[in-house]
Amino acid sequence: MTSPKPDEGRGRCPYDPYQRNTAIIVDGELYTGTVADYRGNRPVISRHLSEGSHVDLKLDDTLGWLEDPTFIRSNFIPDEEKIYFFFSEVGREYDFIDKFIVSRVAQICMNDVGGQRTLQRRWTTFAKAQLLCQSDNELPYNVIQDIDMLPPLEGAPADDTLFYGIFTSQWSVNSGRSAVCSFRLSDIKSVFAGNYKVLNRDTLQWSTRVQEKVTNPGECGLHNASDNALRFVKENFLADDSVRPVGRSLTMVCADQNYSHLAVQRVQAANKRNYTILFLLTESGYLQKAVLLDGGAHIIEEVQVFEQPQPVKNLQLSISKHMVYVGTSEGVVRVPAANCSFYWTCAQCVLARDPFCGWDPTKRACVEVSNTQVYLSQDIDRGNVEEACNIVPISHRTRFGPDNLPAAGELVSVALNEVVRLQCPSVSKLSHQVWERPNSRLSSELYLHLEDGSLCFVATPATLGHYLCLSTENGYQQTMAVYQVKQKSSPTTQTPVTSTRAQTRPTPTTQTVAQPGQQTSAWIWPQRTEPRQREPEPSSSTSETRLTTRHSAGNLTKWTGNFARKDAELRDGEPLLLAQGSCYLKELIIVSVLLVLCFSVLITILPSVIRKRCRTRTVPQAATPARERRSPVEQEALRGGQFLNNFNKGSEHSLHNGHASGVVCNGALLKNSNGHLPNTPI
Repeated sequence: MTSPKPDEGRGRCPYDPYQRNTAIIVDGELYTGTVADYRGNRPVISRHLSEGSHVDLKLDDTLGWLEDPTFIRSNFIPDEEKIYFFFSEVGREYDFIDKFIVSRVAQICMNDVGGQRTLQRRWTTFAKAQLLCQSDNELPYNVIQDIDMLPPLEGAPADDTLFYGIFTSQWSVNSGRSAVCSFRLSDIKSVFAGNYKVLNRDTLQWSTRVQEKVTNPGECGLHNASDNALRFVKENFLADDSVRPVGRSLTMVCADQNYSHLAVQRVQAANKRNYTILFLLTESGYLQKAVLLDGGAHIIEEVQVFEQPQPVKNLQLSISKHMVYVGTSEGVVRVPAANCSFYWTCAQCVLARDPFCGWDPTKRACVEVSNTQVYLSQDIDRGNVEEACNIVPISHRTRFGPDNLPAAGELVSVALNEVVRLQCPSVSKLSHQVWERPNSRLSSELYLHLEDGSLCFVATPATLGHYLCLSTENGYQQTMAVYQVKQKSSPTTQTPVTSTRAQTRPTPTTQTVAQPGQQTSAWIWPQRTEPRQREPEPSSSTSETRLTTRHSAGNLTKWTGNFARKDAELRDGEPLLLAQGSCYLKELIIVSVLLVLCFSVLITILPSVIRKRCRTRTVPQAATPARERRSPVEQEALRGGQFLNNFNKGSEHSLHNGHASGVVCNGALLKNSNGHLPNTPI
C-alpha cells in the first residue's frame, strides 16, 4: 500500500510562521487566506483540494483586490453556501497622508468555478465591505484583532447569525483600549446587495459615481455570466456602504488593557432565558468571562492563565465539555468554563450573576445549571440577593447586639502604642469594603483606610474593641471579617490565640501573616447561615485566582500586619488590664540602676584625675635654651644679680606669710642647715 503523496504548501500556508493566516475545510475542500511568496507581498484567497466539477481558484493578484491584508478568521454559513473572510488592510478609498487601516469582511460562493474567458480560474463572486466598529461622535476602532461566530437559536433563520469581534484603534487617543462589536449577518448581506464603488485602473482611485448596474457583485452563479458582467465585477468589488454594529453601539469597551482573542457561547439559565457569554483573553495573560445584559456587559470572573504574558495562537471553546482551550507555542491550557464550586454562599453565587451557576437550597451549594434541577436561586439580570436567597438585611444595631458580638471575632492581642493593621478580604473587584465599630465612629484622625481595604491605627485605650469589615456589592452587604482587639494581659500569660472559627474548621493559625501574593497564615471564613456539606481545599492552582477574581470569596484571608497574636481569649465583658493607667515600675528600676552605675564610675575616676593633675604641676620645667658663652667674671655677676632678685621676691613672700626662714623656689622652701642660703658667699 502506497502512502499518499504530500501536497505542496505554497499558497496554502505562509512562509513566516508568525504571519497570521486563516483556513477552513468544507466538504473536503480547503479554503485559505494567506500569502503566496516568502516576502509576503502576494496575498491570496484560494481554494485547494477541489472535488468533482470544482477547480482550484484564487484571486487575481494583479487586480489589487487585496491591499496588504492581515487575515483573522474565516467562517462557513451552511444556509448561504458562502464563506466569509475577516481581515484588515490598507484603505485605499481614503485620501490620508498616513496609511489608514480598515477592517473588512469578504465573501465567496462555494459553487464558484471561475469564468469561461474572463476571470478564468479566478473568483467571480468575490466582494468585500468595511466593518465599522464605532459609536456616535467618536473615532472608530478600525483594526480587527479576532472574531467569532454565534449561530442562531434552533429554529431561527440564518440571518440572525451574529459575529462578535475585538477591535483596537490606530489613533493615539484610543491607545491601550479595545472594544467589542457585534454584527448581524442580515446587515452584512444588505450591504453586499447595495451599491459598489468604482475602481479607476489608471489612477487606482476609488469613486462613488452612479453608473448603470450591469450585475450584482458577490452574487452566486456569476461564472455563467457574460464577459461584460465579469468585467463589471472586476472593477466593482468594494461595497459603497459599511457594515454597522448591532444597535449602532459598542458591545463593551475595555479601557485599561487590550483584548487579543475571544470566544462566544449562548447559555440557558435557570429561568430558561438565553444569555450570551464572552470569553476574552487579554494581552497580559488573563481570561475574562462576561455576560451581556440589557444594561451592558458584566464581568463575572477573571482567571490568570499565564504567569508571564506570551503570544497566544488560538482560543477555542468546547461547548460539550464546558472547557476553554488556550493554545500557545509551548502547549495548550485548559480552563473550565464554569467554576460554581468557588461560590460558598448563596449571596456569592447570586452576586456572581453567572448563567452557568445557581444556588441549590437542598444541597446548600452552588451547582451548575442543568435540565434536571427543579429550582435554583439565581438572578442574572439584577443580582438581587435578598429576593433570591430570602435573606433579611441586618441593621447596624442588630449586628453589634449582645447576642451576635461575642460569638464572632478573631482575637488580636496588641500592646499599647503598637501599630495595628486589620485586613479585609475582598470578595470581588466589584465590591467595596467598609469598616464599622459598635457605638463609635471611625475618625480620620485615628484611623487610616488603605487602598487594599485594610484598616490601620495605633493601639490606644480608645481604639481597643471590636471591628467589623463589611463588603458591599450591588447594594448587598455581607460580613467578611470580625476582629476583637485587646491589650496583652501579662508577659507570663502570653499564649498563641486560637481563632473561634477554627474550632468548627481545623485551620492552622500562627502569629504572623504572609504578605499579599504569599500563603497566608490565618484564614477567616465568611459567616454562613447554612452549613456546607463539601468544601474544596485551597490548592496552588487556585491560589492565584483568589487574588484576581470573586473566587476569593471561597477562601478568605486576613492580614494583620507585623504584630503577633499571643494573648489568650478573654471572656466577654472582662475589663481590660491596665487600660485605665500605665505602670512604670520596670522603667523606674532600670533608671535607678543606671544612676547608681553612673555615680560609681564617677567616684572611681575622679580621684585618679585629681592625682594626675597634681603630679603634672610638680614636674620640673624643661631646660632653658643654651645661652652665649660668657667669661667667669660675667657669669658670677649675673648669678649675683639673679640671687638678689630671687632673694627680694622670697623675702616679700615670706614676710607676707609670716616666715623668714628661706627662699621659695618652684613652690618649695629652700633652707640650709646653718641658716644660710646654699652657694652664697659668707
